[in-house]
Amino acid sequence: MFWCKGKVVVMGMGKSGHIGRKMAATFASTGTPSFFVHPGEAAHGDLGMVTPQDVVIAISNSGESSEITALIPVLKRLHVPLICITGRPESSMARAADVHLCVKVAKEACPLGLAPTSSTTATLVMGDALAVALLKAREALLLKILRSHTQAAHWVVNFCCA
Repeated sequence: MFWCKGKVVVMGMGKSGHIGRKMAATFASTGTPSFFVHPGEAAHGDLGMVTPQDVVIAISNSGESSEITALIPVLKRLHVPLICITGRPESSMARAADVHLCVKVAKEACPLGLAPTSSTTATLVMGDALAVALLKAREALLLKILRSHTQAAHWVVNFCCA
């Protein structure tokens, strides 16, 4: 994701979609260009916003969201890198991903074990961790550049941080 030349495109259905929207907003507000695409809309033309320079993060606790699994062959054909965040490493999405991030939880917090609670929280934490890691990586790269380019460091100190 750090070397992505395009944008981070996040998608998810249902509660995973709500988490995905927040994830895309967090990426964007911390310096990683990002947007959310609804998988249903992607199948009806919105996938045209995605380019091979982008990276897609697809979210589904089960890893079997039919709206997302239907898009995977198209993403592969377009050579778009795919990161899947699921709670099941054996799922279709996990197997198809270039990178799988597992957010498996022991059980949901609700009494019936049905409402997405623990799983959505785990996914939200993963998204925030990715955003902060990217932010820190950019900061480390900037510091490395500034250490070896004294004129750039002088400019940053005097004009950006004054």
